[in-house]
Amino acid sequence: MTEPILKIRNVESFYGAIMAIRGVSLDVHKGQIVSILGANGAGKTTLMKTVSGVMDPEKGQITFDGQDIQGAEPHKVVQRGIVHIPEGREVFPLLTVDENLSLGAYSRKDKDQIEQDRELVFSYFPVLKDRRGQEAGTLSGGQQQMLAIGRGLMARPRIMLLDEPSLGLSPMLVQEIFEILRRLNQEQKMTMMLVEQNAHAALDLAHHGYVMEVGRIVMDGSAEALLKSEDIQNFYLGVREDGARENRRWKRKKTWR
Repeated sequence: MTEPILKIRNVESFYGAIMAIRGVSLDVHKGQIVSILGANGAGKTTLMKTVSGVMDPEKGQITFDGQDIQGAEPHKVVQRGIVHIPEGREVFPLLTVDENLSLGAYSRKDKDQIEQDRELVFSYFPVLKDRRGQEAGTLSGGQQQMLAIGRGLMARPRIMLLDEPSLGLSPMLVQEIFEILRRLNQEQKMTMMLVEQNAHAALDLAHHGYVMEVGRIVMDGSAEALLKSEDIQNFYLGVREDGARENRRWKRKKTWR
């Protein structure tokens, strides 16, 4: 297999004195969708923030396309082609849909191509075109998530970091948005790193998956293998003889290579 476009090695990040991620290592290859699974507090969002430059790691190395990026300023990370779609959407509520999309392209000078990319966004999210003059704060939650993804696309990313895109959305909207992400991967060859608690949706979309627990990677493998794993079925997909969901930690570590 070719060299990973994103390589994370032995990264540690802290909130004050609290270690949030502990020696995390993972790879994302060009054209892949890689899902990061784990319960609340597992360190998934911290990992995303560390990659995107919002947080600086205390230890470890992060390389993107062969260049070290750990500790780089967030705008420099964006300029390299890494776009972070944060948890909670975080659109600019008083700006219109069009204005939000334009902010996604703030660092670009190619005006003609920017307008072509805007039309590309509208082709994937037609509802945004219908509401292009509407303030983002008046959109539904699903429409705001679409806008957040569309704004990220306007930066022409080489990899998108998506943090909980299903958060707070109905199952029907989750299915719609994940299908659009699948199309972006297949049609635009968009590389993605996806943080999700909806394990089934994430693994159904992904090529490869990692499972985090208390700041560590405890399991990884192909999405197909993880879907078949008893541990994943028991603790994330809720498939048990008694039908109950378990929240206890894994007692062992399994790795597929």
